[in-house]
Amino acid sequence: MPGRLSVDVDATAGHGVPGDGTRVGPVDAVVFDIGGSIYDDERFVEALYRAVHELAGEFDESAFWSLYEAERGRGAGLRTAFARRFLRDRDIGLLRAHIARHWAYPVESLYPDVAPVLWELADDYRLGILSNSPPQVRDALRRDGLAPLFGAVVLGGVDSAEKPAAAAFRTVLDRLGVPAERAVHVGNRLDTDVRGAARAGLRTVWMLRGEAPPAPDGDNLKEADAVITSLTGLPVALSRLAGGSPPPHARRASASALDITGQYRTRQRLAVMNTASVRLGTSLDVSETARELTEVAIGHFSDFAAVDLFEDVLRSGVSPARHGEPPLLRVAQSSVLEGCPESAVRPGQPCRYHPMSPMARALQADAPSAHWADDRDVRRWVGSDSRYAAILGHHRVHSLITAPLIARGTLLGVVHCMRHRTPDVFDTDDILLAREITTRAALAVDNARRYARERRTSLALQHSLLPRHRVRLSAADVATRYVPAESSAGVGGDWFDVIPLSGARVGLMVGDVVGHGIQASATMGRLRTAALTLADIDIPPDELLTHLDDLVLRLDEEEDATGHGTPAQHTPVAGATCLYAVYDPVSRYCTLARAGHPVPAVVLPDGTVRFPDLPSGPPLGVGGLPFESHTVELPRGSVVAFFTDGIPCSGGRDLDDGLRLLGDLLTGPVTSLEGLCDRVLHGLSPGEQQDDAVLLLARTRALPPSRIATWDVAADPAEVARVRHLVTEQLTAWGLQELTFTTELVASELVTNAIRYARPPLALRLIRDSVLMCEVSDASSTTPHMKRSRAFDEGGRGLLLVAQLTRRWGTRYAPGGKTVWAEQDT
Repeated sequence: MPGRLSVDVDATAGHGVPGDGTRVGPVDAVVFDIGGSIYDDERFVEALYRAVHELAGEFDESAFWSLYEAERGRGAGLRTAFARRFLRDRDIGLLRAHIARHWAYPVESLYPDVAPVLWELADDYRLGILSNSPPQVRDALRRDGLAPLFGAVVLGGVDSAEKPAAAAFRTVLDRLGVPAERAVHVGNRLDTDVRGAARAGLRTVWMLRGEAPPAPDGDNLKEADAVITSLTGLPVALSRLAGGSPPPHARRASASALDITGQYRTRQRLAVMNTASVRLGTSLDVSETARELTEVAIGHFSDFAAVDLFEDVLRSGVSPARHGEPPLLRVAQSSVLEGCPESAVRPGQPCRYHPMSPMARALQADAPSAHWADDRDVRRWVGSDSRYAAILGHHRVHSLITAPLIARGTLLGVVHCMRHRTPDVFDTDDILLAREITTRAALAVDNARRYARERRTSLALQHSLLPRHRVRLSAADVATRYVPAESSAGVGGDWFDVIPLSGARVGLMVGDVVGHGIQASATMGRLRTAALTLADIDIPPDELLTHLDDLVLRLDEEEDATGHGTPAQHTPVAGATCLYAVYDPVSRYCTLARAGHPVPAVVLPDGTVRFPDLPSGPPLGVGGLPFESHTVELPRGSVVAFFTDGIPCSGGRDLDDGLRLLGDLLTGPVTSLEGLCDRVLHGLSPGEQQDDAVLLLARTRALPPSRIATWDVAADPAEVARVRHLVTEQLTAWGLQELTFTTELVASELVTNAIRYARPPLALRLIRDSVLMCEVSDASSTTPHMKRSRAFDEGGRGLLLVAQLTRRWGTRYAPGGKTVWAEQDT
């Protein structure tokens, strides 16, 4: 049957197994592999010496031989000792690779007891070597003409973890049709395959090796239907079988070979593919995605990997549009050697490839390609490129794969992988694997590039819609922070506003639109524009939110009616939150109203923090529910902290925990608003910001009474003359005589209109600040309108004159009437 071999025990006569005609017991199969090494062989010692010299340079030879004598019996532990002593604990695999270059064993010297058996089995049955045997063993067998040994892979004595070993034993026993209880494993107690054999249900017989306990007698072997052992243990196993008195019908010992080379390599490639599917694309950052690709390639697939991308791919705001010779930049590289000595450039540096190089040719191809050191094209390239000739020669690179990174028809860059430590060259299956990995990587890089471009567009739109410069305010000192989201969700729709109002007051607003991305930013811009318009007409905070709520309802109705775009493209406006506050530095009262927004924090001058008990209005767009205002008196020097939920809820906290932490960070005397902003942001979200966050801090001021003048005015036209006299006296006291004529005219016009068309009580107020404000209040709710008078009209010119003589004018309403005001530059 295929994979089942038979050989007479007599064939081993004279090679460590008795040849006196004794027959072996009822054993149907002996399954073995090549394993182990002879560490005291002269050729191995020479190979070890040369490898240490290559890696360590000059070293103490007496120390070398002393260490060798002390460690020669430790097997693989000898290599570890030399790596730690002379190579400063560098990767022991590097030492193994250098030893393999110089260690060449004929089969006769490596395994003198079983070499004739190998020759016979190789000629007749195409017997093979286990794929994880030392590379130098496989190379030696090739040189000795035993190429047929690689037609199959012998299973058993596997040098792997327990579960794979157990699975391997079960596989071969299933092929042989032998139950586990009828099989015996011959091995060393210290070998991992002994544990694997036990997990597979095999009985185990220890070999006498090193300090292992003496092996039991051969009774278990004589009763077995299958014996699984290593090739170096085969003479021992056969000797034990021949040492008893088996039944006379027992004539042969058989060896079963199972080819798992393809399965082993397939598992390795599947492991790489699984790693690629898990690792690639986890970050929406182009450089990080390139680094993930190089790390996936290192290990089972490649010894060195590098990713070079076009410069415009890294510039997130630019679409690839290339003319002439586009520049490539080294974005990421990884190697099994520390420091990537195989690289000719460092990350961030431009890459210039020779036109004959495989990397340059990959930019003109549409699929990966493999290249070997002895290829004619590679030799021509190396002969023309001294830089890479030195690298490939020094590190003994024997093969490389180059692959273009192409996604959605766009060439993004090139990847190249090299092997020098791995003995196997790249083959056709490796090219297919490289194609699969680079295809995934190219899509991940392109997704990251597209996301970065959209995020940059969203940020630009967001910043263009937010306040661009800080206005001078008499009512408060202000510090603001806007932190965009760094997650894959994209930029959100948070906004803030600082709005100068009449009467030296200031409006403070923060809001948050549902959703992320460009749509959320655009929606935020529409809401902010509407809110600014409503604030400009100087309506109370609760009325402003009511109008804004109606606007949100209308916007959502329009979106639903049109039905344009996919659900992912539609960002609903309903659910947006907003908080609006108006602070008056004359009265030191702050009036606030909120629509589903977190309450602000108030830091009093003594450093204590409290959260006002504001009425909780519904989010914008719910409709049908009223908004209520709440007024609080703020001592001069109080700090009011307005924020969106991205501040307290960062890091996955709930709102209550976040507000407690925010209160702790705000507690204490406030010296610098900018420093307090930084302290809050660092304390609440030191890592990646998952949602947009807005923080607005306002430290209140109070206008002194000396800058305010107020008079009651009777509803009598004769009062206009007295008003002019009062204005003149007050401006003289303030040292603003140059504004006397204009202010007298403005005050007389506003008072005259109030006497004629409004209801008492009437009042005139002058406020000296960065501008001079003149205000006339009455108990009427009628709105004054400016109009142009015709040539023969006797009235209608008053407000037109006011508008021409002042920087701005307007009307604001209160529960008890209205105030008409005008401002002049001082």
